[in-house]
Amino acid sequence: MQLPSEFIRKFTDLLKEESHDFFHTYKETRMSGLRINPLKITEEKWSQLSPFTLNKIPFVPNGYYYDPEQDQPGKHPYHAAGLYYIQEPSAMFVAEQLAPNPGERVLDLCAAPGGKTTQLAGMMKQSGILVANEINSKRAKALSENIERLGISNALVTNETPVRLAERFQGYFDKILVDAPCSGEGMFRKDEEAIAFWTEAHVEACAKQQKNILDAAYSMLKEDGILVYSTCTFSPEENEQTIEYFLKKYPDLELLPIEKTNGIQNGRPEWSTSKMNELEQTARLWPHHLKGEGHFVAKIHKTAVEDPAKIREISSNASRAQLKDFYEFTNQTIKGITFDHFYLFNQQLYALPDHCPSFQGLKILRAGLHLGELKKNRFEPNHALALGLMANEAKHCFPLKDDQWFHYLKGETLTTGNDRGWMLVTIDDYPLGWGKEAKGVLKNFYPKGLRIQK
Repeated sequence: MQLPSEFIRKFTDLLKEESHDFFHTYKETRMSGLRINPLKITEEKWSQLSPFTLNKIPFVPNGYYYDPEQDQPGKHPYHAAGLYYIQEPSAMFVAEQLAPNPGERVLDLCAAPGGKTTQLAGMMKQSGILVANEINSKRAKALSENIERLGISNALVTNETPVRLAERFQGYFDKILVDAPCSGEGMFRKDEEAIAFWTEAHVEACAKQQKNILDAAYSMLKEDGILVYSTCTFSPEENEQTIEYFLKKYPDLELLPIEKTNGIQNGRPEWSTSKMNELEQTARLWPHHLKGEGHFVAKIHKTAVEDPAKIREISSNASRAQLKDFYEFTNQTIKGITFDHFYLFNQQLYALPDHCPSFQGLKILRAGLHLGELKKNRFEPNHALALGLMANEAKHCFPLKDDQWFHYLKGETLTTGNDRGWMLVTIDDYPLGWGKEAKGVLKNFYPKGLRIQK
């Protein structure tokens, strides 16, 4: 791995006697991790079910190291069922610092591809509002797909600039995560493109962008709210100095301490321009101190009296008559679950979270749980609805046996011998998608874009 000479000079100077250990990590194999999804499975159940050789990540709940030479969890049907999210181990530490509660209003401002969003959702337990925003439309689509796969029902996926959101949501959110775009120095072992793109000018440009994003986030944070800022880079310009700017610009902000165990280090006040002592409360994750890549995390409390914007809640826009075919479908297919707030757009039907704010005028990719499509005299369920259910909430399931999962994920039809209509297709009691049984054959409704291509 050929690191930029200016990067080597910079961190040799900053880290001094630590620099040898730091640069040695670039000769080592990086760690791989997965985090189980508490919306679907408990750690106790996972310990019984896991087909992989795993070791616990000590600084985050639900996180495990795996060996990519031995296991490929991305190719296992449990991944398609949303039982876990494959995520770099150090990145898992960030969302734990925000720790949202069920019922809160939470914003993940720079959310793609969705690792931290899905982790926040697991803590919220499908209660409250989770706005997951991504400015890049292609990355926003990947974010939406990951939210779908993990069965999350209380998220709004938006594709907006931070400034546009700030115009709408002044003083609205209890908690905000800003996992800021950065120079990516902490991911050099994972992404060699980041090495090729790195320059000091790029670091400075990222720092400027981060300050602008934080300005927007500040206006959206309510009184007594919590903001967590993170990057996957080492440069002080994007870390201590960015937080130093933020605290000086807004005197009503205060840093909160972050508990540091298992190799997590303090921030470096000496790397700020004013040697701000409070910056010691921020956290740095270094690859020569723990098993993971590089991250920086700051936790900030807003003390100002805020005059929040009056934001209208969106109300159901689908009539009972329009929902006739949907209710007929649920009566035949689903048990023990009801939906209260509906949003209908171009015949696509969504179940909105409780107290959902109006999103009129915003670019939105997902509004709560995508239930399906109202077609002529029938309702066709969406894949998201299958992944948002538990097996015991379906009246009819088709449990896949042996290698049937492989054929299902390829999009093939399966022989069943019955004629029961819509069925939830499952693997070990966890939903994978829909099938429609007629005359002994199960028609496959696994989405074409997700199918195994071989």
